[in-house]
Amino acid sequence: MVRWWRGRDDVLRTAAAAMWRRNAAGGYHTIDAVPREHSGHRAASRERGFGRIPAVVTATGKGSPVSRKQLITFDKDQINSLLRDSAFFTSTIFDLQILAGVGSTVVLQSGNVVPVKVQKSVETGQVLNMVVAWVDESSELKVDVPVVFNGEDNCRGLKKGGYLHKIRTSLKYLCPSEHIPQKIEVNIANLDIGDKICLRDIKVHPSLKLLSRDNRTPICKIHPTEPAKPPHSEASSENTGT
Repeated sequence: MVRWWRGRDDVLRTAAAAMWRRNAAGGYHTIDAVPREHSGHRAASRERGFGRIPAVVTATGKGSPVSRKQLITFDKDQINSLLRDSAFFTSTIFDLQILAGVGSTVVLQSGNVVPVKVQKSVETGQVLNMVVAWVDESSELKVDVPVVFNGEDNCRGLKKGGYLHKIRTSLKYLCPSEHIPQKIEVNIANLDIGDKICLRDIKVHPSLKLLSRDNRTPICKIHPTEPAKPPHSEASSENTGT
């Protein structure tokens, strides 16, 4: 594991772990999938009724095992279990096995993938659909890297009664597969009321490209009090077709 540290005042650190991570048993966690023929809202709803999650697997670079999108489905229970057990699901590598059908042992295709999109129902939290991408050593991927805030117990501003406004809880980077951070750790212990940390303050591996137009955008700030919440608005309708 490679770690990249920011020295000034120990405000933050970035943990950059290579994507080629394996579980304690020495292999990647395996996700099983089966092909599907149809896309669209009705087809996706039908798959969810069978306990399946409609998904798409895409190629990401030279050497990827396919050159186009593939329609697949995952077992809902397996994905929910992995989401519970994987704190950083969308920045973790998995082994994908595409089987000939539900219950089949015939493997049509296999390889390493990373989840790049998980759409959930606003009302129930149920996973509606997913997108995963094939990964190899030549891949570059757009990854939402989770932000973890540390030092809240010792934060100067919070001890004075301030409120931590977590403006960004993930950051999107274009990453070579061997340098994808599993998480970004932000230490706020030295922040006082009115202090903030911006995108430009975060140091990562030089091969990573931040996908943001303005690196002055703050990711967190210590307010004197908790800001007033905006009036509640009805959630917009969801596009549940994949």
